[in-house]
Amino acid sequence: MTVPEYQIWLLYRQKYGGLNPMMRTEWGAALVSSVIANVNRGANSQPFTVTDFSPHLASSLEKEELTLEEAKRLWN
Repeated sequence: MTVPEYQIWLLYRQKYGGLNPMMRTEWGAALVSSVIANVNRGANSQPFTVTDFSPHLASSLEKEELTLEEAKRLWN
């Protein structure tokens, strides 16, 4: 894989997420669940988010990204 091709893949993954079908299914189900919950919530309730209904997605979004220097230090 060339460097430009790798950079294109990085941009794709940042925009659309990973290619894991189970994570995409979880995200879709969480999206539907959050919409239904928000339609039926009370006026005094806080709005729900997609991550309220997807534990795996929430944990992956909370992970901090490594800088290049940190990755080099950790992986060597």
